[in-house]
Amino acid sequence: MDGHSPKLASIPASDSTVWADASPLLQAACTGLRDGELIHGDNFNLFAAMSALEIMDPKMDSGIVCTYYSIDEAIENGAAPIPISLDSTIDVQRTIDIMDHLLACEAAWHKGHSLAQTVFSCIYLLRLDRTAPHALLHSYCRVIRATCKAVVSVVSDARAHEEEDLFTMTYGLPLNGDGDDKCLSMLNAVEETISRQLRACKAASSKRRLPEVPILMQIWSHYSPTPIWKKDFAKLCCAVYAFHFFHVLACMKRPQGRGLESARKHIASCMTELESILKSADFIRSCFGESYEGDIDDKTTASGREPIGFDAMLNSRLSAPTPPRAIKILSWKKAVQYFVKLLHDLDVICSYPLDPHLESLLRFVVQFQISQPDLVARSHLQLLLVQDGKLYGRDPFFAVITKAAALPEATKNHDIQKNESILQLGMLVMNLLKILCTNAAWQRRKHGKFLQDWRVIYVQLELAFRNEFGEVSSSSNDENICMKIFQHILLWVEEKTYWIAFRFLILGFELELYSTSEYCMVYWYLYAVLTKLAEKTHLKIAVSYDIAKRKGKKKKDSPKDLARESRIPPAVLFLQCYICLAEGLTMILAALRNEISVFQSPGPFNTEQEKFVQHFELLQRACIPDHVSYPSYKESTTHACFSTLAMYNYFKDAQRIAKEVKSSFSNDPDRLAELRKLEQVAEHNSVAQNLICRLGALDPSLKVSFELSHHPFFATVVVKRS
Repeated sequence: MDGHSPKLASIPASDSTVWADASPLLQAACTGLRDGELIHGDNFNLFAAMSALEIMDPKMDSGIVCTYYSIDEAIENGAAPIPISLDSTIDVQRTIDIMDHLLACEAAWHKGHSLAQTVFSCIYLLRLDRTAPHALLHSYCRVIRATCKAVVSVVSDARAHEEEDLFTMTYGLPLNGDGDDKCLSMLNAVEETISRQLRACKAASSKRRLPEVPILMQIWSHYSPTPIWKKDFAKLCCAVYAFHFFHVLACMKRPQGRGLESARKHIASCMTELESILKSADFIRSCFGESYEGDIDDKTTASGREPIGFDAMLNSRLSAPTPPRAIKILSWKKAVQYFVKLLHDLDVICSYPLDPHLESLLRFVVQFQISQPDLVARSHLQLLLVQDGKLYGRDPFFAVITKAAALPEATKNHDIQKNESILQLGMLVMNLLKILCTNAAWQRRKHGKFLQDWRVIYVQLELAFRNEFGEVSSSSNDENICMKIFQHILLWVEEKTYWIAFRFLILGFELELYSTSEYCMVYWYLYAVLTKLAEKTHLKIAVSYDIAKRKGKKKKDSPKDLARESRIPPAVLFLQCYICLAEGLTMILAALRNEISVFQSPGPFNTEQEKFVQHFELLQRACIPDHVSYPSYKESTTHACFSTLAMYNYFKDAQRIAKEVKSSFSNDPDRLAELRKLEQVAEHNSVAQNLICRLGALDPSLKVSFELSHHPFFATVVVKRS
C-alpha cells in the first residue's frame, strides 16, 4: 500500500487467521481490467452481481472508512469516556447532547433505518455496564434499550415490518439486558435526587447565592417555561420523557385495551415535556456562553454540538448481507416533531371507544390513515384491533359479522359459525383489518389480491346456501334462521367486496398512480364500482329496516312509516354524491378528448387498452363489477360531446345531494367535512363545465386542467386562458 496513506487501526489476527497484504494483487487487477470488467468466479451470475461488493467503495465495502474496528478499541481511544468529564459544567453539557442525539437516532430508526447504525451507534449503549457511575445516563440508556425492545416486539407481533424490512433486525445487539425491568425505578430515583437538589437550589436562591447553584439544576429548570422553583421541573428533562414514553408502549400492549386510559395519561405527560424541551433549545445553546454559526435546524442536538460516544460505522458489519446504508440522522428538531406526531397518533388510537360495529371501525381506520401515521402507530392499532383471533381480543368475528349484516343478536351464537365457509369469511375480515393498518402502497397491493378471495368466498357461501335450502325463490320459510343468516351474510359480503374495490381505486390517487390522461377511464370504473356499492348498501339497509319493522310487530303501517320506507337512506345518498361526481368527471374528460383532442392517452409503449388492463386487471379477474370491460368503456365515452354535457350537469346533482344530506350527519364531523369538500368540487366543476360548453370548441386559448386541490380523489376542473 501507499506508504504515505494514514495508518488505520487494524483487526488483530487470531490463531486461525493470518493477514496478508493484498495490495499487489489488487494493483495488478486494476492494471489488467478495462472499464466495466470485474473479477469473478466461474459460478458468478447476474443474481450474484446484485449482492456483489465493490472493494474500496465507501457505500459498498463495510470495512472501509472505519475510525474503529471494535467497541473495545473505541473505548481505549477515549471515544466514550466515563466519567464524561471531571468538570460538572461540561459533564452536564455532554450528557444533554448524548440524550438529544439518542432521541434523533431513535426517530431515524422508526423511519426505517438500521437499528445497528442509529440507536446502537451509541457506544454507551453497547457497553451499558460502564455507565453505572453516571446515574442519569445509565438509567436513560436502560430505558432507551427497553423501549427499543418493546417497539421491536410490537412491530414483529403485528407482522407489519415487511414494508420496512430492516426495522425488526436486531443483528445480535444487546437488547435483552439484565435489570432492564428495574429501569423505571432507577429513573424515579434520579427524579427524586433532582427534586432534592431543587429544594437546595431554592434555599440557595433565598440567600442570594443563585450563581452557586449546580449548573445541572439551572439547565434542567430552564426546560420549563415556568419559574425555576416549580417542583416538578425535573419531569421536563429527556430522561423522564423516555420514562413516560416507555410507559405508553407498555400500557398500550395490555390485552383487550385495558391500558388505554393509562397510556393517554402518559401521552399527555410526554407531549407536555416535548413541548417544553423544544422551547429550551435557545437557552441550551446560550447557557455555556457559546454561539453556533450555521444552520442549527440540521443538527442532532439542541446545542448544535457534535455528541461524544457515537460511531455510526462501528456496527456497519452487522448490516450483512447488505452493504451499509448511507444514513442521515434526523435533526434534533425534526426528531422532536416526529415524536409529537407519533404521540398524537397513539392518542387517537387510545381515545377510540372500541366500537363493536364493524362499519364504524372501518371508517375510523380509514380516517386514521389520512394523517399518514408511521409504522409504530399502525402496528399498535393492528394489535389493538386483532388479538387472539378476536376483535379487540374479546368479540368473535362471527358475532362481528352478524352485527354488521344486520342480523338479530341471538344469531351470534348459532352453530352455523362452524361452517367452513363462515370460518374462512371470519379470517378474511380479520385480514382486512390488518391490511387497513398497513401503508398505502401495501394496502392497495393486498386489496387487489384479496378481492379474488372475497369473490370466491361469496361463491362458496352461495353454493352452501343452495345446497342447504335450494333456490331462494322456491323456499317460503322466511322464519328459518339459517336461511336468514346466509341471505344477510351474502348481501353483506357483496357490499364489502365493492367497498374494498372502491378503496383499491382511490388509493391509486393517493399513490399518484394515475396520469391526467388516464383519469377518464379511472373515473368511469369508479362510477361502475360506486353504482354497485350504492345498490348493495341500499339493499342491506332495506333488509335491516325490515327486521326492525318486524320487531315492532306493527299491524298496520302508518303514512309516516311508508314515507320513511320510500326515502333514500343518507348513507346511499352520500354514495350517490360520489357517483354524480365520478360520472360528471368521466363525461367532461371524454368530451374534451373527443371534441378538442386533449387528455388523450397515446404513448410509445402502451396503448389505452393496455393501460386499462394494467390499472384494473385485478378487478377484472374478480369480475368486479360484472360485464365491465374496455369495449364497454369505449362505448360509454366515444359519443360524449359538449352538446350532451350542456343537456345535463351531474355536478349540480352532486351539489344538491351534498347540501340535502348534511343534516343527516350533523353528529359526524368527518362525514360533514367530506361533504363540504364534495360540495366545493361540485360547485367549481359545475361552473367550469358551463364555461367549457360555451367556449371550449370556439376558443383555442382556453386551457383546461384537473387538480386534486379540494378533494383527495375527485379532481377540480380548472379553466384558464393561455
